[in-house]
Amino acid sequence: MPLDPDVEAFLELVELGKMTGKAVPMHQLSVEQARREFELSAELLDPELPRGIEIQSYRVPLRDGESIEARFYRGVLSEKEKCPVILYFHGGGYVVGSLDSHACVCRRLALASGFAVLAPAYRLAPEHRFPTAVEDAEDAAGWLVEQAEQLGLDKERVIVGGDSAGATLATLLASGSGSVGTQRTAFRPTGQLLFYPVTDASSVYESFREYGEGYLLESETMDWFYQHYLDSSAQRLDWRVSPLLEPVKACPVPAYIRVAEYDPLRDEGKFYADALWGKGGEVDFEVMEGLTHDFLRMSGVTDRVQGIYSDVADWLKARCK
Repeated sequence: MPLDPDVEAFLELVELGKMTGKAVPMHQLSVEQARREFELSAELLDPELPRGIEIQSYRVPLRDGESIEARFYRGVLSEKEKCPVILYFHGGGYVVGSLDSHACVCRRLALASGFAVLAPAYRLAPEHRFPTAVEDAEDAAGWLVEQAEQLGLDKERVIVGGDSAGATLATLLASGSGSVGTQRTAFRPTGQLLFYPVTDASSVYESFREYGEGYLLESETMDWFYQHYLDSSAQRLDWRVSPLLEPVKACPVPAYIRVAEYDPLRDEGKFYADALWGKGGEVDFEVMEGLTHDFLRMSGVTDRVQGIYSDVADWLKARCK
């Protein structure tokens, strides 16, 4: 399918910015510059944040004595007691991204679904390399279970989700291979919500060659992320970096997976869905035709995004009745 016309117009503006020197590919920026630019992108992609959301901030203690922020989103239609919850991790290649850059996603998920959303931060590379982000995600999941009753949440109805690198963290918490619960209360999600996940850093797929330049996320930027996140290329074979290599063959929790047609990550997302099916998993998978990476933050670019949130809400409500 051709590119969505609104997305195509947006990409043309991005390319014009590169040609005129007003915009620079992320992999040519310093980490500090890349983080600033990524934060600014939120205002361009979704400038009108939905209202009717209650937001609270918490500090989550970590195993090394540090702490991270977590934001709690609750829509006006959510249950006040025993509310189902989405534990959501933002994308950004483990190097950029924040609670602010993905506030639009969390607000829209909470508003569309009636679920509460708990969005933890996690420490970024290169200051905090692998496996810090994984451990922070594990600690946030344990904290959610411990605090569920106090927050008015139902720990038996928890969906773990994320986009891009955040979706990778979600897959690890949903698998049977993780260590969540060895140091804290056991974390057992009832489903996983994955948008364009990063699932295999060990291989180069056809979609990388086809859409690795000119479609928002670029293959060189992915390499730049890995250079900052990993200490060696050998770590690309670690299943916590490449969930497709996960050794456990047990049936995973049900998954909702959406990837973009024009995304270098498209193929590894599809192969991950195939792997879950092969393990006997229940998978709702679709390639979103005409869209690019990061479409979940593009409500201000194309009207199609609202339909995606509505579809997500239907799946969530069926999963957590």
